[in-house]
Amino acid sequence: MLTEPKLENRPTQPYVAIRSLVNLQTFGAEIPKSLNAVHAWLEKQGLAPAGAPFIRYNVIDMERELDVEIGWPVTTPMTAEAPISPGVFPAGRYATAIHIGSYDGLMASTAALLDWADMQGIVWDRRPTDRGEAWGARFEFYLSDPAVEPDPEKWRTELAFMLADSQPKL
Repeated sequence: MLTEPKLENRPTQPYVAIRSLVNLQTFGAEIPKSLNAVHAWLEKQGLAPAGAPFIRYNVIDMERELDVEIGWPVTTPMTAEAPISPGVFPAGRYATAIHIGSYDGLMASTAALLDWADMQGIVWDRRPTDRGEAWGARFEFYLSDPAVEPDPEKWRTELAFMLADSQPKL
């Protein structure tokens, strides 16, 4: 299930993450591995995450490879050493919606958000490249912790995709 999409302005937000090149077969194993590594690094620094864990999709080619960052938001910009890298969620206008349910339904919810945007005439901050479709900012925020909420039908994942600059201001 996907909640009604909406448009919103978002400020910048620093984060730390691990950037990975994955395919659909390796993606599922990479997510917990990277989240745990980044969380352990934050704990070693004496810091707590400033929000829900996320995946940032930098370049998408579903047939070959995904260029993703998997990590946690933080309160202030940081420096880090590989494999941890700092980043910033860019400020801008985003289309957002909440997927409710198992992660298995995320692809269908993403397709529904993209279809909704097409019907609204929304233009995304993306461009084709030889590696796939590069996105300025496309995120999934994992709002539910499966260790706390064991029922996958109650899990909540926020989709947040940045609009192109040509969109009218809200």
